[in-house]
Order: sequence, then structure tokens, then C-alpha cells
Amino acid sequence: MTIKVAPSILAADYLNLQRDVKLVEAAGAEYLHIDVMDGTFVPSISYGPGWVKQLRPITDMVLDVHLMVENPERYIDEFADAGSDIIGVHYEATKHIHRALQMINNKGVKAEVVINPGTAVAAIEPVLHMVDQVLVMTVNPGFGGQKFLPETLIKIAKLAELKREHGYNYDIQIDGGANDETTALAYKAGATVAVAGSYVYDKVDPAAKIARLLEVTAD
Repeated sequence: MTIKVAPSILAADYLNLQRDVKLVEAAGAEYLHIDVMDGTFVPSISYGPGWVKQLRPITDMVLDVHLMVENPERYIDEFADAGSDIIGVHYEATKHIHRALQMINNKGVKAEVVINPGTAVAAIEPVLHMVDQVLVMTVNPGFGGQKFLPETLIKIAKLAELKREHGYNYDIQIDGGANDETTALAYKAGATVAVAGSYVYDKVDPAAKIARLLEVTAD
């Protein structure tokens, strides 16, 4: 087995987005990570459900939508209807994380719970039975190009332990500071999906970068 690679279009060339999507798909990426930012939960602003709707017909990759927005319940239906395969909501962004995940499940979309670097795994233990994926932010959310926070490896290992202990089936995804070294460490700790933005879309050779991530996590 190897890790599943999820290139983030946040780092792609927006004027040549279809080209960049097709390039990573041909290189073996299984997921396409779509960071949705509202300028409130995080300082940056990105894109809405219209982008997902446009991407859906051009790729068979899993559209992995990460809602970095306050009160994500407001947007779940729209992103589900646009063609999302996975919708992730931050524990920190809603007072009703159980309800938000329930809404995603009710739309027939895979549900993901996301935790920031300062949030303990214990905070989401009550909802782990509901999710298909857990995203551990390995940098503070909102900006690309940051350095991986090594202390997050402990949380990845804890999630892997809980998964084994309870027979859960969720993927464990990392997001932030991914490169060949940090992805190998995260995979060893129990991560199964790696979001890679700047590392992949470095304008040099995205296909080679994906190949490298697959190589360093090959069992």
C-alpha cells in the first residue's frame, strides 16, 4: 500500500486549472483537495460550490472539499449538490459538529471532521463513529507554504490507535507542510491520505512530486 495523494488546487494555476487537474490525475493522484475559505474562520477567501460543479465533469478523482468556514451547516447542501464526494467540517467552526456531520451523511456524501493543531483528538472522539475521514491540520489553516508541525504526529498516531481499537474505517488525512519527508513520517504514524499543494504544484514537475510521495510511502 501507499498513501493516497490529494493535490490541493489552492496551489494550482487557476488560468490553466483543467490542465493542472488532468496532470495530477494522470500522475496517480486519487483525490483532488478543494479548500473553501470564507475570510472569517481563516483570513483568506477562495471559492464556492460553483468551482466544484465545474470540476465534477472533468475528473474522476475524489472531490475532497474542506470547508474552512464559520457555521459550515449553511453550505453543506450546496456543496453536496455540486458534486462533492467528501465534505470536511472543522470541529472549531460550529457549535453543533454532530449535526453538521449528520447533514453530510444525510446527503449521501462522505463526512470528514477536521481539527486544528491546537485541538485534541479527545474533542472529536464522540463523533468518530460517524465519519469516513479525519483531517488533522498539520499547519494552522488558511495559508499555503507553511512548515509541517511535528507535534501533530502524536494526534495521527492516536487516531490510528482509536481506529484499530474500535474497528472504525475512517481515513486519516494530513493537510499542511507535506513533502516527501513529512509525508513519510505521517504515513508511518498512521496517515492514509496526504494533501499536498505547494509541494506538488511547484511549476517544476508535479507528476514527479506525486511519484515521490507514492515511493516514500510504499510498503
